[in-house]
Amino acid sequence: MKTITVAAIAGLLLGSPLARAGATFYEDARVKDVSPEYERIAVPHEECRSDYVPNGYRRRESGSLLGPVIGGVAGGLLGAQVGRGNGRTAAAAAGAAIGAITGDRLSRRDEGYDDGVREVRRCRTVDQWENRLAGYRVAYEFHGHTYTTLLPYDPGSRLRVRVDVDPVESSRGTWDRHDREE
Repeated sequence: MKTITVAAIAGLLLGSPLARAGATFYEDARVKDVSPEYERIAVPHEECRSDYVPNGYRRRESGSLLGPVIGGVAGGLLGAQVGRGNGRTAAAAAGAAIGAITGDRLSRRDEGYDDGVREVRRCRTVDQWENRLAGYRVAYEFHGHTYTTLLPYDPGSRLRVRVDVDPVESSRGTWDRHDREE
């Protein structure tokens, strides 16, 4: 019994396959091929252009009744100073009408035709497509088998791989001689 225990400890210390069962270790694999992989991404941006259009008529946003009212009252008073009898009433009415029209024109004196041009900016959002690096497709060889993976970097000629060793139990529930030799 003592011999078996010493043999088992010696086997563990010397790194026998039984000692590595359930162990994890790292080895280098040979890289066979590296190719960059790209993804297509939409990047929205704004495109603007300037159009020049004629100004045309300028209009005030809201008209005021103050000009025609003041003009009408002033014209009526001035017209009442001219003439006699029924003529005075007619002159006052004509003065009020002329004063109202003149007051309206004076209150709207900033309207008119402008033969200049003005700039109108027109913008729209457009997608610009770009290819961006998504990673590197790496094909590597480890113990006679070829594997591929996608990495965020180019590994060069060697790739460090993690190896997990776990024993496999046979269908009979015991270890086959073949399983122990591998």
